[in-house]
Amino acid sequence: MTIGSQLAWDDTVLPFQLDRSDIRGRVARLDGVLDQVLKQHAYPPVIEALVAEAALLTALIGQTIKLRWKLSLQIRGNGPARLIATDYYGPSEDGQSARIRAYASFDRDRLDHAAHPFSQIGQGYLAILIDQGEGTVPYSGITPIAGGSLSACAETYFAQSEQLPTRFAVTFGKSQTPGSAPHWRAGGVMLQHMPKASPFVAGGGGTGEGGLLTHADILSGDEGENWTRANLLLDTVEEMELIGPSVQPTDLLVRLFHEEEPRVFDAQPIRFGCSCSEEKVRNSLSIYSAKDIAYMTTDKGVVTADCQFCGAHYELDPRTVGFEAAKAPDA
Repeated sequence: MTIGSQLAWDDTVLPFQLDRSDIRGRVARLDGVLDQVLKQHAYPPVIEALVAEAALLTALIGQTIKLRWKLSLQIRGNGPARLIATDYYGPSEDGQSARIRAYASFDRDRLDHAAHPFSQIGQGYLAILIDQGEGTVPYSGITPIAGGSLSACAETYFAQSEQLPTRFAVTFGKSQTPGSAPHWRAGGVMLQHMPKASPFVAGGGGTGEGGLLTHADILSGDEGENWTRANLLLDTVEEMELIGPSVQPTDLLVRLFHEEEPRVFDAQPIRFGCSCSEEKVRNSLSIYSAKDIAYMTTDKGVVTADCQFCGAHYELDPRTVGFEAAKAPDA
């Protein structure tokens, strides 16, 4: 395998189908995009690990959404890691890259650097939100923080909220190739058992009412055996196979599931991307009075705002923001 063929799979999500069953899945590899997400802030290692896992899960789950949709993961807890937030923006057109961004809010003084990263969250919840665009009501669902990892929380979410049996195998960490500085990589596989003749639509999970299948219905009979077999095969995966780059995702699927007849679809490229803008900052400030804006104005005579995701810094004339403001000079 050439270096070029290895790198071609970095920062992609590869969807696949196991043709012997109603099981679909994705293989994700994050390299440069994850490094860009994390280098926006000087996070301690325990927080970097949480952000890396959340970003990887967001890429795996987000690949299912439609063009121009947005999927967000939010992990909130009462521990030192107060918030992990990620966003996945579906591509604007077929063939374009999806975009991902993430950030964390945490109490540095309360962090236990020797403890497992997941324990830093404490009690709280994991939420998945899907925004279909202007004029629609965003869909959201939550599940408690439990199970020992963010991946386990996401599995519980799909089982309970969407009634879809789901399995994640993920790994992440710092990698170093000869002659280069250490950088973050992540890789994972997501399996999901789909109900017959009822493809997954966000928010479309059911409890058996109106003909919708439950988690138990989906895994009845032969389908339960298929699901168990696929999970046993996934149990054999090694961390280096997941994270790459020496094993291509297509080779990994053949190694794991060749008897299940894996069929792959077009890979989705992913890049780091933020949706912040001066216009959005102005809109967020439009609810404040002139008195409020005066309080926010710095000694230099400007109102400042910083994007937590990408680090962009905005400086605005206080006379042009707020609901009492005059129009901007160029308006």
